[in-house]
Amino acid sequence: MPDTRTPIPAAGSAPGSAAGSAPALAPAFFPGAPPIHVALLAVPETTPGTLYGLMEVFAAVGTVWTELTGQPAAGRRMVPSVVAEGGRPFDAAGAPIAPQAGLDDGRVWDVVIATDLALPAGADPRGRWPAASAWLAAQAAAGAMVCSVCTGSLLLAEAGLLDGRDATTHWSAAGLFRTAYPAVRLRAERILCPADPAARVITAGGSAAWTDLALHLIARLSSPEEAVRAAKIFLIGDRSAGQRPFARLAAPPAVDDPAIAACQSWIAEHYAAPNPVARMIARSGLTERTFKRRFRAATGYSAVEWVQHLRIEEAKQLLERTGDPTDTVAAAVGYEDPAFFRKLFKRLTGETPAAYRRRWRA
Repeated sequence: MPDTRTPIPAAGSAPGSAAGSAPALAPAFFPGAPPIHVALLAVPETTPGTLYGLMEVFAAVGTVWTELTGQPAAGRRMVPSVVAEGGRPFDAAGAPIAPQAGLDDGRVWDVVIATDLALPAGADPRGRWPAASAWLAAQAAAGAMVCSVCTGSLLLAEAGLLDGRDATTHWSAAGLFRTAYPAVRLRAERILCPADPAARVITAGGSAAWTDLALHLIARLSSPEEAVRAAKIFLIGDRSAGQRPFARLAAPPAVDDPAIAACQSWIAEHYAAPNPVARMIARSGLTERTFKRRFRAATGYSAVEWVQHLRIEEAKQLLERTGDPTDTVAAAVGYEDPAFFRKLFKRLTGETPAAYRRRWRA
């Protein structure tokens, strides 16, 4: 199969990642950009949870947010596939694994990920996966980005990709790692650990670190906005405030009432206008009582609630993408009273504007 990969950004010098440096983010997105093909390597010791979790999150990039909100994709799609020796179905940890590709099909992938392994006590990983480790080494040599989650780093070590380099793994495997692969500079305290300056090889520690790796790769290869969207869809991150910080107003429902549909279209572009409900009533040609009744019947919201949600959604976008002061954001979405804006924002999102910005700008 021919190599259909497109360039992947190398590391830059932006501060703030878990390893002390961050990769350059994805180039500007254009409609029709080719997808990023991700191979999820499966061996008999693979645990299915992480494997299929990564598959679901990557498959949602550029698609699910549009279905939920109506907003167009903001980055390249990601197409995950399970790859295994022989390409034949098998059971792992009591669950079926159904590969879409084999190790010998000749394809070079954009990204390859070895997920966590369930090894029996006292198992020696050396020489345990000859075909998979050789395939990983060949993929890296051909230009694929190679990553691991949790004890999947043992596969990368077996492939010789971590010799003389930094790597992380699950804390429980640290002793085994040091015994079997003394040439690796183990950094078991890290969550994400690039092994090289270009971050072409990345290990993630702990089985739950697959979410950190997934968001890292989405931001780097698709777009930062798609990474934020994925975090919101799957509630990845601190959930102590419940679901509200992750939620977004759903795509407007199809409305059979022409007067209300026209007002919806108008307010989508004029949500910051003063007295928006009164202006919608005037545009509709209906009495105030009739307009409010028909608006709720058509949308499930009162007109005031609809405007508030639109304004807060725009404020969330500004907080995520800009460094504008909160008062400036409030004014931009139609609120002259910053204190009222802050109170409303927290009521609808569960967080203050400052806390929301810290969550998503990170």
